[in-house]
Amino acid sequence: MAYDKILLVGCGNMAGAMLDGWLAAGSPPSRFTIADPGLREPREGVETLTQIPESGDYDAILIGVKPQMLGDIAPSVTPLVGQGTVILSILAGVEVDVLQSHFPTAGGVVRVMPNLAVALGKSPLALAAGGLDDAGKDGILDLFRPLGTPEWIDESEFDLVTGLAGSGPAFVYRFIDSLAVGAADLGLEKDKALRLALAMVEGASALASQSPHNPGELARRVASPGGTTQAGLDVLDDGDAMRKLMEACLRAARDRSAEMAQEARSKG
Repeated sequence: MAYDKILLVGCGNMAGAMLDGWLAAGSPPSRFTIADPGLREPREGVETLTQIPESGDYDAILIGVKPQMLGDIAPSVTPLVGQGTVILSILAGVEVDVLQSHFPTAGGVVRVMPNLAVALGKSPLALAAGGLDDAGKDGILDLFRPLGTPEWIDESEFDLVTGLAGSGPAFVYRFIDSLAVGAADLGLEKDKALRLALAMVEGASALASQSPHNPGELARRVASPGGTTQAGLDVLDDGDAMRKLMEACLRAARDRSAEMAQEARSKG
């Protein structure tokens, strides 16, 4: 399926970043329609509406409102949903069966977990679906490939993957900031520390993504016994400090995602 006509219901930060990614990858603006009364940044050439249209023929409808608004907007979206329409949802915590209950006439529903790097075509995208056959799933992969690396997962993994791939950029940003602040605390000029930290992480990430070696092996290769890198790694590795910190961080994000899913289920 080509998904030639896509309606975005809500176009906030994440849905807007997805739209920017598709447009940057060469999708024509005429492919998209935005329905968002509060849109702050219209996209040139993209049809923009202040309310959900009463009629229309859409191959896919991307639901990008806040999760608690699903029950409010679903009755207005339903008349646009037919057997040839796939519902795409980026609503945190809203599971496939909840989406299917709101849009029972849809040809399929897909739960999507991206991050803001979709605007650069560099985001992982976790996908879980209901009602799609293999051909339908292949079409969804084609739709999302311009935004990064889409991957089908079991929905039981969604809360953990949300923490890793959805919330993960914030954890990386905090790490970068901590590197820069640490260097500044040790005497380096603040702006210079940040520039060097950003450049270092950009290069290390690019190398890790292209290397045949896993990140753990790359760290070992950078470190020489008794050298400066090993001295720093010894601090991170003492008592498995880094691993335990990341596990606790991901567990907190996973558990909050599960709580949000329970809240969404209780609201129907």
